[in-house]
Amino acid sequence: MRTLRRGWAAFLLAMTASVAGLFCTPAGAADLLDAVRQAGALKVGLEGTYPPFNFRGPDNQLDGFDVDVAKAVAARLGVKAEFVTTEWSGIIAGLQAGKFDVIVNQVAITPQRREVLDFSTPYAYSAAQLIQRQDDKRAFRSLADLKGFKLGVSLGSNYNEMAKSVPGIDLKTYPGAPEYLRDLAAQRIDAALNDRLMVGYLVKTAKLPLRPGAVLPGANAEVAIPFRKGNPAFAKAIDQALEDLRRDGSLARLSTKWFDVDVTRPAR
Repeated sequence: MRTLRRGWAAFLLAMTASVAGLFCTPAGAADLLDAVRQAGALKVGLEGTYPPFNFRGPDNQLDGFDVDVAKAVAARLGVKAEFVTTEWSGIIAGLQAGKFDVIVNQVAITPQRREVLDFSTPYAYSAAQLIQRQDDKRAFRSLADLKGFKLGVSLGSNYNEMAKSVPGIDLKTYPGAPEYLRDLAAQRIDAALNDRLMVGYLVKTAKLPLRPGAVLPGANAEVAIPFRKGNPAFAKAIDQALEDLRRDGSLARLSTKWFDVDVTRPAR
């Protein structure tokens, strides 16, 4: 998923502090919150090609979990959400160049990214999660529990590398989720592994006798909204908007709509 793929960490590590400083709001300049409210719109950068987070529906309108979150946050700020679709490879540069105000596209908080961007509080939490057959009552709680069993993963994914680090797992790699889900339903493998944020959607849309399994032990990745540094009033307003949406249950409802589970709080 976009929280962990396509080399963002390496890209941001390569950026120097002096370059990052070029894109910060100059001292004495108006806060981004003023500009957003004056324009009456929050410009949101996203790919628009990453279901179920952001994609175009049959009517060619943007839809998805990130789209719904962005609209809800903008409404709390008293403005509308205005979406700007951008390829993943250039989305960070677009934010730094001011082509949009925020990114809502499954961006995980990392120390390297914090060096050049500010982040909201998290609105979703990612973690590795198993998928099992509905009739399979075995309690796989960790990768160690899968020693001697067949585990399906996508070739080249982070989860492929994670599973390879545990000796004894009979690892089966696939081009993508549809292939390993079919094999799992057909009992050719014992479990599959993917991101917590994707598992609910995959199980919901696959129309196969599958169920979400255990969330594996380990730190959650925090998914949040990045924006340019030097905008304290905007940062406070974004965090307050998310807190209000969390408190009144709106975030949980949006999560359940797309994933059938609440991914807006850390996995337990």
